[in-house]
Amino acid sequence: MQRRTFLKNSLLGAAVAAVPLPPLLAGGASAAPAAPVTSLEALQSAIDDAVPGDTIVVADGTYTVPSGGAIRVSGRSGTAESPIAIVAQSRGGVVLQGARGFLFENSRHITVGGFAFRQSGTLTIPADSAHIRLTRNDFRFVETTPVDWLVVRGDDTVIDHNHFHDKATEGIFVVLDGPGTTAIAQRTRILRNHFSDHSYSGANGGESIRLGVSSRALSTADALVAENLFERCDGDPEAISVKSSGNTVRHNTIRVSRGGIVLRHGNRTTIDGNYLLGGKDGIRLYGNDHLIVNNHLADLTGRALVVGSGSTRDHTPGETSEERRGNDACDRAVIAHNTLRDNKSAISGETRTYEPRGVVVADNIVVGKTGSLVALGATTDFTWQSNILWGAAANGTLPAGGFTRVDPRLTPGTDGVHRLAADSPAIGAATLTGVPVTEDIDGDLRGTTRDIGADEYSPLPPARRPLTPADVGPDAV
Repeated sequence: MQRRTFLKNSLLGAAVAAVPLPPLLAGGASAAPAAPVTSLEALQSAIDDAVPGDTIVVADGTYTVPSGGAIRVSGRSGTAESPIAIVAQSRGGVVLQGARGFLFENSRHITVGGFAFRQSGTLTIPADSAHIRLTRNDFRFVETTPVDWLVVRGDDTVIDHNHFHDKATEGIFVVLDGPGTTAIAQRTRILRNHFSDHSYSGANGGESIRLGVSSRALSTADALVAENLFERCDGDPEAISVKSSGNTVRHNTIRVSRGGIVLRHGNRTTIDGNYLLGGKDGIRLYGNDHLIVNNHLADLTGRALVVGSGSTRDHTPGETSEERRGNDACDRAVIAHNTLRDNKSAISGETRTYEPRGVVVADNIVVGKTGSLVALGATTDFTWQSNILWGAAANGTLPAGGFTRVDPRLTPGTDGVHRLAADSPAIGAATLTGVPVTEDIDGDLRGTTRDIGADEYSPLPPARRPLTPADVGPDAV
């Protein structure tokens, strides 16, 4: 099949080359390329005629979708090898205004890239559409009422290299939802985005990302939230709120934000290799069988790591809505190879009826200046093993055999992160086995003899560091 490109040769570099979408342009166009579309009517006509491999380029400018209207992507399907792409002529050069922008219906393998979304209504990926990719867009909605900006109900959605910013009202940047009342969208990928400046001041309802909702908590989403940067995300205590099961939150950086990472509902989620720096809250856990490894939490003014208690032991199918909203106790989590440094509260618990059970806390470095390093209430069958505690703060509520009080010899790097010095007693001292921790937070291999804490000592520069705006969003490489 011939590939068609609604694009002049001279615009190829500006429109797409800086936006790495190699599958869309592989092979080029064999027919004479057409000019970019310059009106919503022409854009709609091009979409209605699109076939796999087509790239539709929209000329730079501001386009206002009329009230009650939309840019409809209906019954269009590309393929994995040849998606249908709808891209701006230059990144951020196409501004979409109006109540609604794109409306997806029964479509697959569609990529939308390079737009500046200034609409006022929610952008939805419906359950009847799959393999939709939103890449290198700028989201800053015009909010006449509180609204969630992007809601995902379709499977295999990819949200990468976008900037979501400047939200002052109640509502969430990105919501993972699903069909019906208990199912949830599958295999969503949220990668290399920049979330910044959510300033809603309410008690809750202003998350940056929410993976699910209480009624869907027991459904496995297999979502991946990776390599995103969060800055000044103050709309909720939960910057990343997980209310589903079987997810991975990996290699993200949260800076100077009120919100942290909260496993509010659901089971079997991994939190691996995240930096939470200079904000308020860190990581809070409810539910069962989570893995919390390789995270670096520093200079937080709230609670760095909370092992939550519950108003119920476990959530189960058939609960009422009110029962499902309650917290379920954290059971059988593994908390290993994390570094907690100079937080107001390091490891703490809560006082609900059902205490956490069967949690393993091993090979962590906990350093603090005031209060108690561990302040848990009632627990059952906890395992404390090979942790290092240091600083003027008291040890707190952990058994004597579960830690060593010794200076871990953390030294600051040029990126502000404190890592192990060459003479650190943490080197080679980890003892936990049976847990798959193959890398450290920097990307160094752990090997068979592992170090305590998030960092595996290496004299080489780290392969991964805390993310900055240059690493994420529309303009990142």
